[in-house]
Amino acid sequence: MRIEPEGWPFIILAWALVAILAAVQWIIPAVILVPVAIWVVAFFRDPIRDRVRGPELILAPADGKIVSIITMDEPAFLNGPSTRVAIFMNVLSVHVNRYPAHGTIEYRHYEPGKFLHAASDKASTDNEQSTVGLATSKGRILVRQIAGSIARRIVTDHQTGRTVKQGERLGLIRFGSRVDLFLPPNADVAVKV
Repeated sequence: MRIEPEGWPFIILAWALVAILAAVQWIIPAVILVPVAIWVVAFFRDPIRDRVRGPELILAPADGKIVSIITMDEPAFLNGPSTRVAIFMNVLSVHVNRYPAHGTIEYRHYEPGKFLHAASDKASTDNEQSTVGLATSKGRILVRQIAGSIARRIVTDHQTGRTVKQGERLGLIRFGSRVDLFLPPNADVAVKV
């Protein structure tokens, strides 16, 4: 199993606490902490994806639950109507985000904000977020990483001008969050809430 590099400090800390508690013979607290330490390893997992890929598809940029699909205006990069697919990631979801299509990064913006529950609609406007706009063969699409009530750190890997591949790592959101995918309004969305 691959582990994301950002996770190693958290993994080492969790298992060091287990070892210290066991060494001083605080067995019950050590045993209680073992599931947390295992969860920290699982949180930072980066499974290899064997998905159907191709230029005719736009993949989900995140693992999680589809919490809304709506048509709305997206003024930052698409400059008009779009279809927003909101994906909520709970603390058990894989938190590595991936590019949904081949393309060139033409837009990148970080917005500080609150840490409201990520599944709520208000999170898409009020919470801390990092946005990447791609020019693809299917048109312009936008991926917005949104921090949640537990997530306090968004990592976005690349800057504007870079050409990226579908399925390549876009970044990571630590400890529960949401990713919104904005598609052209004529996109055929194959998922449901």
